Order: sequence, then C-alpha cells, then structure tokens
Amino acid sequence: MASSINLAIYSDALVVLGTAGVVVPAVHRWGISPVLGYLGAGALLGPLGLGSFVKQIPLLYWVTVGDARNVAGIADLGVVFLLFLIGLELSYERLLGMRRLVFGLGLLQVLVTTSLLAAIIARLGQTPAVAIMLGGCLALSSTAIVLEVLANQGRLSSQTGRASFAILLAQDLAVIPLLMFVSILGAGKSGSVMATVALALMQGIAALALIVGVGRSVLRPLFRQVARTRSSELFIAAILFVIIATGVVAALAHLSMALGAFVAGLLLAETEYRKAIEATIEPFKGLLLGLFFFTVGMSIDARELARQPMLLLACVVGLIGLKAAIVALLTTLFKLPRATSIETGLLLGPGGEFAFVGIGLAASLAVVTPEVASFSLAVTSMTMVLIPVLAVSAKRLSPLLRRPAPADPALELKPEPKQQHAIVVGYGRVGKVICTMLERHGIAYTAVDVDADTVTAERANGRMVYYGDASSPAFLSACGLPDASGVIVTIHTNALIEDIVAEVRAARPDVLIVARARDADHARNLYAMGVTDAVPETIEASLQLSEAALVGLGIPTGYAIASIHEQRDEFRRELQEAAKEVGIPATRAIRRSARNRQGASVWREI
Repeated sequence: MASSINLAIYSDALVVLGTAGVVVPAVHRWGISPVLGYLGAGALLGPLGLGSFVKQIPLLYWVTVGDARNVAGIADLGVVFLLFLIGLELSYERLLGMRRLVFGLGLLQVLVTTSLLAAIIARLGQTPAVAIMLGGCLALSSTAIVLEVLANQGRLSSQTGRASFAILLAQDLAVIPLLMFVSILGAGKSGSVMATVALALMQGIAALALIVGVGRSVLRPLFRQVARTRSSELFIAAILFVIIATGVVAALAHLSMALGAFVAGLLLAETEYRKAIEATIEPFKGLLLGLFFFTVGMSIDARELARQPMLLLACVVGLIGLKAAIVALLTTLFKLPRATSIETGLLLGPGGEFAFVGIGLAASLAVVTPEVASFSLAVTSMTMVLIPVLAVSAKRLSPLLRRPAPADPALELKPEPKQQHAIVVGYGRVGKVICTMLERHGIAYTAVDVDADTVTAERANGRMVYYGDASSPAFLSACGLPDASGVIVTIHTNALIEDIVAEVRAARPDVLIVARARDADHARNLYAMGVTDAVPETIEASLQLSEAALVGLGIPTGYAIASIHEQRDEFRRELQEAAKEVGIPATRAIRRSARNRQGASVWREI
C-alpha cells in the first residue's frame, strides 16, 4: 500500500501546508504581512528557489517544492477561491453607492494606465495584443495587501481608504475582460486587436446579463432546499458545487475557471444566503488565499535579479512612479485633497496578484514567452514587497502635504467662570442626554469635547460646547474645576476615563465624580481611584432590561422600580468593596500608563 503512494505529490503538499502552519505565523510575529510571507516562502521553497538544488542537496527534497505541477491543483483552487471571494463581496448596492469613484475614477485609472504601459511595452518590441495584455496586468494593484495594510492602520473609512477601495474595486471588475482577452489570444482567434477587445467586452456584458437571469431562477431555489435540511455539510457541498460548476462552464467556453468562480460569487452575492455563505467559508478563506499566494510566489525567479539587476530595478521604480503619478493626477481631478491623492498613488503604484493570474495564464497559453513572463512577474513581485514600506512613507508624508485649515472661532472660545456648576466631559449621545436633563432641572453646566467637528457643529446649532482636552489640568482649571459641584465623565475609552478621573481627584478631593464605565471590572478600578459613582454599561443595561421585563410580566411598576434600585445599590456596594482590594497605588500606575500613551487624546464618544 505504501509503495503506491506518490511521495513527491504528498511531500510538496506538506511543504505548502507547513508554510501556512509554521512560516506565516512566524513572520506575522515580526510584523510582516502574511501575504508577503506566503509570497516569500513560495519564492524561497519553490522549484525556482531552493527546490532547484534538490539534486545537489537531497535533504532539501522534504522542505521544498520540486515540481510546480505537483501543487498545480492547489494553485488552481487558490485562484478560483480568490476570484469567488471578490465576486461575493460585490453587490449592486455597493457598486451603486460608489459609482462615481468606481466607474469614474477607477475605470479611468485602469484605461489610462493600461494605455500608457501598453504603448511603452509595444515600443520595447512586443506585439500590440501582447502589449495590451501586459499593460492591463501591470495596471492592476494588490487588493489583498493594500486593504490589509489600510485595515491594520484603521484607515479603511478614511478618504485614502475609500479612494483606494473604489479603484481596487474597478480593477477587480476589469479582471473579467482581461481574462477573456487572454483566453481569446490563447485560443488563436483571428481579427484585429480592437475587435478582440470589443468581443471580450461584449462577452463580459453577456456573462453579467446571464448572471442576473440564472441567479434569480436557479440559485435561490437551490439554496432554499439545502437550507431547509439545516445541514452544514450539505450547505458547504452546495457552495462548492456552484463554484466548481460555474468554473467548468467557463472553461468549456474557453475562458478561465477563475472567471467562472467570479461569476459564482456575483451569483451568490445577490441572494439572501450571502451572509451565511461568508460565514461558512470564513475558516477556509485565509488558508486558500495563502495557498494561492504561495503558488504565486513559486513563479518568482529570484535569479532575474542576477541576470539584469539594473533593468529590473529601473522597471520597478518606473512602474511604481508611473502608476502613482497617474493615480495622484486622476484623484486630484476628482476633487480629492492633494495629500489623499499622493497617498493613494503610493499605495496603488505597485503591481498586484492578478498580474500573476493574467500573465501566468498567458504563459501557459503561449501568448508570451517564458522569459517575458518571468521578468514581468519578477518586477511585479518586487513592487508588491515594497507596499508596506510605501504605506508607512505615505502615512508620514500625508500630514506634511495637508494645508492647515483656518482655525474655527468656536474652538477658540473659553468657558466662562461659573459657581456651583457641573462639568460634562464628552458631548456624544450620552453627554447630550445628560446635558438635557441638567437643563430641565435648572442645573448650570459646562460641556466640553475634544472633537473639533462636534464642537463646531453643536456651536452652529446653538449649543454651548467648548473644545479642549479634559485630561489637561490647565484646561480643567479653565473650565472652573475649583468651583465646580461635580464632574460627569461620559466618554467611552477606559484609559482616558481613568486619566481624567485621576486629574480631577488630584485637584479636587471633595468634588462629586460620576463616570461611565465599560463593565464591572472597569467600575471597580474607578471606585478605587475615588469616583463617587461609576455606572457600568453592562450592569445598567441588564437592570433596564430587568425592569422592563418585570413590568411587562405584571409586577406593579412602583415595586419593580424599587426592586431595581435595591439591586443597583447592591451592585454598587459589591464594586466598592472589591475596589478596596485594588488599592490606590495600582490605579495610579494605570493612570501613569494612560498618560504615556501616544495618540490617546481622541476620546470622543461613538
């Protein structure tokens, strides 16, 4: 039995899976993107890396991939699932909401960049059809790495994040005609280049029309029947069936299976089962994408650096510079700030993973020579490695390019001195309700918030809100802390609440302090720091729910309210007793830690 096992296939598969389980977690601890980890591992352990030395060093057989064909099926599956996931993330509503940036800025970037790159490549001796194909592949950027970098920085919702996402979305849509174009070139169909491109676009439109029709007539009934069984195994089988079936149909039409997977994603994105499908494939998504990038890395030939290092370096710099300049110019034309334009350009200047898909398909169909494919992929991979560096550089450069806006006069207003008043820190949803109740009962107050937009907007609405950082002793003094009757802290960031409480208690040991707390543990710490009353969100929500339930179940309202108050007092006593075990020295250490944190001034309630 053992003799019938193909050890070459299994050993190569083990290397790929071992990379996912060992290598990538290790590089992730060093702060390196998992995508780059997979690419690097594929290049290092692939047949063009250490795998090429197996004959000289036989032990390398067990830690390298000696033959790319042994993992070709895994590679195809990775590409299929990558396109499927992108299709699944698209929807008509999402495209409609971003139509100006996606179909305006994004598609214009693809067309302009493809045209300029194709013209340069054609001047270097390639045929017009090959030049357009290579230009289109190199015009695309890395959706996986760019979005991961922006997500890690918490900037997906920023102007740079939205602009980058819109352009990447348009590039993902452009993959459809690009793959069709490569397939048509590989099939050897006659006709002019423009006619071939027009045919590819018409086929793409026809495919999208078919998606809508089939999706409405077949997929919903299919998944309805599967969902009725309540079997997760059958649900997974149905998903795989749709993905593979559409891929096979696309292959029979002389298109790529990856394109069929993209179609499958679009089909399922328009159904009510989209969220369930996303949840079902979530455990497999990271692994399958990792396998894809590993096999992409195997196509990188590091020896290209030794062959033509200066030409390769020039092409890397030229590709990033040209694409970044085009993106920056187009985003400026679309009225985006200069800093956003330059930052988006640097992020999208490098190449992307679809260059490996398109150029790899073209090489397999003999549309381009192996030498051209190898060099193009080496350029693309080197630019992708630079994305994290460019992202950091762009983030640091961006503030220097922003023109300082004139200061809002509302932000310069200082609180007027008051006697026996309350200071309300934070003017979000909670703060507004508290201020309304104080007004209703005739209690004077000073409301402050550190968010400039909030202060400006509320000032325009006639609300007396002041801008400033309540963790600053000088600002607290300016707000009248020496004569205040109480301080109410409504913000939601634990460390900053503790910091403000510490400053207030240090200046006024006798003043009333009522602070919002995240949970019981946080409330306990606040009691140890000396707050008069801490209001844990979790406990208060449970008490409110209990009151509503008791009244709804027939308990007299007065008795229910009294019972809830009694339970609240019991919770308070328990937390205050527990706070004595924490001790003031520990809470002072917490306060010092909070004060030392950089960027901790943003505590506006969300």
